Amino acid sequence: MDVNEHAEELASDLGVDKEEVIKDLRNLLEYSVPIDEAKQSVRRKHGGGGGGSSPTPDAVDVAEITTDHGSVTVTVRVLTAGTRTIRYQGDDITIREGEFADGTGTISYTAWQEFGFEPGDSLTIGNAGVREWDGEPELNLNESTAVAVADEPVAVDEPVGGDRDLVDIRAGDRGRNVEVRVLEAEDKTISGRDGETAIREGVLGDETAKLPFTDWDPRPEVAAGADLRIEDVYVREFRGVPSINLTTFSEVTPLPDPVAVADDAPRLSIAEAVAAGGLFDVEVVGNVLEVRDGSGLIERCPECGRVAQGGQCRSHGAVDTEDDLRVKAILDDGTDTVTVVLDDELTAAVYGGGLDDALAAATEAMDKEVVAESIADRIVGGAYRVRGNLSVDDYGANLDAEEFELAADDPGDEARTILAEVAE
Repeated sequence: MDVNEHAEELASDLGVDKEEVIKDLRNLLEYSVPIDEAKQSVRRKHGGGGGGSSPTPDAVDVAEITTDHGSVTVTVRVLTAGTRTIRYQGDDITIREGEFADGTGTISYTAWQEFGFEPGDSLTIGNAGVREWDGEPELNLNESTAVAVADEPVAVDEPVGGDRDLVDIRAGDRGRNVEVRVLEAEDKTISGRDGETAIREGVLGDETAKLPFTDWDPRPEVAAGADLRIEDVYVREFRGVPSINLTTFSEVTPLPDPVAVADDAPRLSIAEAVAAGGLFDVEVVGNVLEVRDGSGLIERCPECGRVAQGGQCRSHGAVDTEDDLRVKAILDDGTDTVTVVLDDELTAAVYGGGLDDALAAATEAMDKEVVAESIADRIVGGAYRVRGNLSVDDYGANLDAEEFELAADDPGDEARTILAEVAE
C-alpha cells in the first residue's frame, strides 16, 4: 500500500481532506517515522485518537529487533541519556536520546517526550516504535509508548553512563561525558537556519586522543588551555571524523587538576584504524605500494578548490585553474591498505622541489606526468610513518597526512618474519 492509499483510508475514517493527510504523512515519513506510527500520529492530530493502532506488541530481546518491526516491547537498562533540541517539521523540539541494552545487545533510542528515566534505570518499555537510523534499527518513544520500572534489574555487559575516553568516541554517540583539555578554540560566525550564528570551534585532547569540537552555545570557560569535564555531548561526523558537539544542555565544569594530553597520536595497524570508521589524529606505518593517478602536478578550481581536469570543474564548469602539488599513495602494512594524501608542502618535501620546480620540469619534458613519476621513484617501496586524519566511506579509506617520513621500522620486514614463523 503506497502513501496515497494509506491517506485515502485515513481521510475516509477521519472525515478530513485527503491532500492534507498526504502532506502530514509525507512530512513524517521524511524523518523515517514508520508508517504505522505515522498513521497513528495523523489520527491523533485530527482527533481520531489511537484508533486503528495494533495490539500491544510481543516482548522481544534487543538483538531480535530489526527495521521490519513496526513496534516492540522491551525490558532494558538505560546506558546513556542525552538532551538536545532539534528542528522537526519547522518547530524546535527537545528530545532525549542515547542507548538502551539488555543481555543480548544495545540499541539507540530517541524519546520525543520526557519520561523521567536516567542512566542505570531498568525499564519495561511497551509499544516503542522502530525506525532505521544510520542503517540500524532505533527505538522511538512517543505518547503511545508506555514506560515502567522493570520488575528486576537488567544485567548488561556494557558500561552504564556516558563517560568515555576520546579514543572510544564514535560518530553517532549521544549523551557522552568527557574530561579533556581544550587545545585550540576559535570563535566563528556561520550562516545557520536562523541566520548568522556564533559558535566556538577547536580541538580537545586527553591522554588517549584528540578530537575537534563545536560549542553551539559558546561558553567563556571553553577556552584554550582549560581543563574541563563536559557532560552530555553528542557526536557527529565532520569531514570524515568524529566531532564533539556541545549544546545548551551540555554541562561544563572546570577540573582542579590538569588533564594529561598525549603528544603522540595513537599508533594503530591500518586494519584497526579503518575499522574505527574515522579518526581525527592517528599514526600508521606501512609500505608505499604505488602512487595513484591524480598525483604530482595537478590543477584546482579557484572557486571550490577541487581538482579540475582540462580546465573543467565538475561544479563550476570552465575555469581558469590554479596549479598545485599533491600525492595520493597506497600504503600497506600487511593488515589492510589506505590512501595517503599529501598536501602541497609534504609533496614538495618528497619531490625535492616546490611548485615552480615541478612546472619547470613539466615544461622541459612537455609532460606534467614526469612529476608524479619522479615522486613514485622516490617513495614506492619505502616504509613510511604517517600521521593525520583518517576518513572512511563507501569509496575506501583516506588518510590526510600531517606528517610523512621514513619509518624506523619496516612493517614489511615484520610481516615477512611472521610469515616465516608460520611456515616453520
